[in-house]
Amino acid sequence: MARWQGRSLKKSTGGRIWPRRGKRRREMGSETIEVKMAPLEKERLRTFGGNEKLRLYSADVANVTDPKTKKMSKTKILTVVENPADPHFVRRNVITKGAIINTELGKARVTSRPGQHGTVNAVLLEKKE
Repeated sequence: MARWQGRSLKKSTGGRIWPRRGKRRREMGSETIEVKMAPLEKERLRTFGGNEKLRLYSADVANVTDPKTKKMSKTKILTVVENPADPHFVRRNVITKGAIINTELGKARVTSRPGQHGTVNAVLLEKKE
């Protein structure tokens, strides 16, 4: 179910604001997308003002940056190790911002918002030997 992202109908004092109009379609939020670890699947969405947003549904590669060498490389994602957003996301291999993923280079932390940005960017934490 989508969320309404319009103005609250309560004042800061706790009183009620009587709306002069109803809700608008443009004030509706979108469903949350759980980006799974699977072959790449994404979609382009038209947003307000005719702009575009990339919606990522699943990903199997990540752009991993090594902070020591300042080099970025495209690497295969092996599994989700830890996810502070929800402990159950680890079992289901759901990738969100802040999740720690295991890649071919080693463990990395996701720095992008995959459901919003359309890509998985990560920073290397531990290099695999």
